[in-house]
Amino acid sequence: MKYLSRNKKLTVNFLAGSLLAASAMAAPQVVAGEAAAERIRQLEQSLQAIQVELQRMKSESAQAAQKVKSIEQTATQTEQKINQTEKKINSLEERKDALAEKVDPLTQRIGTDITEKTRMLHFRGGFTHQMNQRNGSSIQSIVAPVGAQDQAGQDGWYVGAGIDWGLTRDMWGFMPRTTVFAELMFEYKQFGNHVQGNALANAPTMLAGGSLNPINVTVSQFTLTASPKIKFFEGSKIRPWIIPAGLAIHVMSPTSEAITYLAPGIQFGAGVDYNIWKDFFIGIDGRYQLVNKTDGVNLSGMTAGGYVGIGF
Repeated sequence: MKYLSRNKKLTVNFLAGSLLAASAMAAPQVVAGEAAAERIRQLEQSLQAIQVELQRMKSESAQAAQKVKSIEQTATQTEQKINQTEKKINSLEERKDALAEKVDPLTQRIGTDITEKTRMLHFRGGFTHQMNQRNGSSIQSIVAPVGAQDQAGQDGWYVGAGIDWGLTRDMWGFMPRTTVFAELMFEYKQFGNHVQGNALANAPTMLAGGSLNPINVTVSQFTLTASPKIKFFEGSKIRPWIIPAGLAIHVMSPTSEAITYLAPGIQFGAGVDYNIWKDFFIGIDGRYQLVNKTDGVNLSGMTAGGYVGIGF
């Protein structure tokens, strides 16, 4: 019995030692497995973090690509606008060139002949006509109906001169190439110099008992005017002009039967200048003088003639 009991103990001890040895041998493998699991978990976390970062970078890349596309679209639109603007500029330049081609011949025709002076001295002459026949203190008279009662004709001739002084080249901004001048002019008109005089123009006078011996009387008129003159087409060789209205002072000879010799009136006129060479001009004009009847004498009349002008 003691022998069997001793064998059991030996067997139990052997088994316990084997288990202990097996446990000792298995412990490192368990520890190693846990370390591997920990490393796997850490790798998974790192992979997840890498995936998150990749997603973020992908999103940012997509946004950047969208911005680049937007910039490209904006650049394309800007380029199109630039091209359209260049086309418009080219069109304007073509129009400008075409206009220059049209203007150049005019400039070549004008050349240096027209100096565009703003002042001109002109000398006038031509035909004049009175609307009414003249009476007066020394010709036909209702005050002294003694002696020859003669009248001058209604037609005559005139000479005169004047000066144009430029005020504005564009009618004070209202009309381009339209010059306004101030004209100061005087003229002498004659309607006859062999008109037989009445008793006051008789040698000796019939009022003192003399016989009929009338002397010749010259019927004339002096006119001084101040008028605005509007000339069109500055820069052209041909420049028409008008006088819308101007002041005129007339001196009659012989005087009226009331011994009046001054009569105010209004002047209207129109004409055209032609530049013949450098500052030299020729022209034609017509003028009408409207005058109220003064002491039985009506000086209303007209003139038509030509003139020569010098610009300075």
